[in-house]
Amino acid sequence: MRSLETTGENPKVHRSDLKTLKTLIPYLWPKDARDIKFRVLIALLFLSLAKGISAGAPILYKLVIDAISDNQAVIIIVPVGIILSYGLARTLSLAFGEFRDAVFAKVAQRAIRKAGLKTFRHLHKLAMRFHLDRQTGGLSRAVERGTKGIDFLLNFMLFNVIPTLLEIILVCAIMWGLFNIWYALVTFVTVSIYIFWTIVVTDWRLKYRRQMNKMDGEANTKAIDSLLNYETVKYFGNEEHEAKRFDRALRSYEESAIKSKVSLSLLNVGQGAVISIGMTVLMIMAAFSVQDKSMTLGDFVLVNTYMIQLFLPLNFLGFVYREIKQSLTDMDDMFSLLETETEIEDRSGATNLKLNGGEVVFENISFYYQPERPILKNVSLTVKPGQTVAIVGSSGAGKSTISRLLYRFYDVTAGRILIDGQDIRDVKQNTVRAAIGIVPQDTVLFNDTIYYNISYGRPSAAPSEVEEAARLAAIHNFISDSPDGYNTRVGERGLKLSGGEKQRVAIARTILKNPDILIFDEATSALDSHTEREIQQSLKEVAADRTAIVIAHRLSTVIDADEIIVLEKGSIVEKGTHSELLAKNGSYASMWARQQEAEKAKETLERNLDIEMVEVKPS
Repeated sequence: MRSLETTGENPKVHRSDLKTLKTLIPYLWPKDARDIKFRVLIALLFLSLAKGISAGAPILYKLVIDAISDNQAVIIIVPVGIILSYGLARTLSLAFGEFRDAVFAKVAQRAIRKAGLKTFRHLHKLAMRFHLDRQTGGLSRAVERGTKGIDFLLNFMLFNVIPTLLEIILVCAIMWGLFNIWYALVTFVTVSIYIFWTIVVTDWRLKYRRQMNKMDGEANTKAIDSLLNYETVKYFGNEEHEAKRFDRALRSYEESAIKSKVSLSLLNVGQGAVISIGMTVLMIMAAFSVQDKSMTLGDFVLVNTYMIQLFLPLNFLGFVYREIKQSLTDMDDMFSLLETETEIEDRSGATNLKLNGGEVVFENISFYYQPERPILKNVSLTVKPGQTVAIVGSSGAGKSTISRLLYRFYDVTAGRILIDGQDIRDVKQNTVRAAIGIVPQDTVLFNDTIYYNISYGRPSAAPSEVEEAARLAAIHNFISDSPDGYNTRVGERGLKLSGGEKQRVAIARTILKNPDILIFDEATSALDSHTEREIQQSLKEVAADRTAIVIAHRLSTVIDADEIIVLEKGSIVEKGTHSELLAKNGSYASMWARQQEAEKAKETLERNLDIEMVEVKPS
């Protein structure tokens, strides 16, 4: 497996082209897919027929020329028959080529779909650490270019490069058989020099294409990142700063693109020179042979026809080879993602989580992202079925990390986490996550309708169930008052909704999921006091018979918890009920006193503002 450090936009270690092609083969020749295999074989048959007829057609053309020039008396009889045969051969060659494309279309599109889907699924399996280190724009472009690369490779390598090489062999054999070895030798040497020049120069200029790709991905990532954070850009008036960042990436792309274009001109000049010299030598040889009667006029035309027929696809071969190399690079980037370690995997023999109330136990757990910076240190706590445990503490104390560990986005460094006595590392991840519902502090919604975002908690839910969840989250009335109701689109990341509205949608989504274990991570932090009290009551009803973990900064929201855990610098410093912790007069009591003073100051300020507004109100 490839380590995380080698999976950037341009991996440090590039796979060989052969390895990339080997990775593609199973998609073209899949196990247990006889129809696909049959289509591949039929396509190859049509390919052989098309090229065989194409190589033989010029001989019929030669016979027509010889018949016209040798015997004027039978001009109406013999040439017409050969001409009809020539026309039929050209038609069949074209028809078999089209049949080949039609038969192979399903194979190609199935391979593209399967490869893209496998990569997409693998990206969702990768640990959160990977996604925090990567930029989404770069990932999406890698997958997009990779699937397009497969499409190009299949259509042009299989049906352009290989057929052209087959045709070269056939033409050389025919010219050797009809004339002599020198015609075959000149043809072979010309083609070989052309291919050698194309490969050498293309490989040399590939570094410019790779740099173009890198800068294209960087520019795209910067643009997406900036547009997704439109509000932040506006808040700080940094439009020009963002434009300059984007322009720097575009300038680097521009420089690489210029070098790529100049080197392309050099490649094309060399290719044109090789083709011209080769055709000139062959035409001179044929002209002398016609003059000394060892070749007919039809033979002269035949040589010229073969050269034109051969060099037309060869001229295109230069472009095809460049694009094939680029496609292989793009596919390498995508397939490299498939080789990235998933980090969090189901153990061999992992079973489904068996729920029996939903008791959660954190047993002496420790965790760090980097060894030099521990996040949690020897934390132990138990949340019994139907119990609500609150975790409080200052920012950076490790509160939210606990929810990530419970979801198994990361594995604990030491200790273990149990659900109903089962170590979550010994059961399947999907069954653990199915048992848990979370309302996160930072709610991000899909750019779809409100209905879709709520139903995401349980896509199979009936509309009535979605509406009931919205009622419990105190958002049904807001939705009903909107012109489009539940079909209201929320915009990119839910930006068309306020923070409170987004959070209520997230609460409704979790309610709809109906999990045995609930996590509320600052679930009401974006709500006003009135709405917060409404939702707090709803959350109490929802969590009544469930295991609930409440992560909070505002202590007033957790005073009814069965137990409150106080975290400081990753360690538990206090635990107890609200009244017990106040009686201890420790960290919790200090936090409570500070927040109460802040609330009183806020209420005083609001009251004074109301009085001032009344005083200035005109009589």
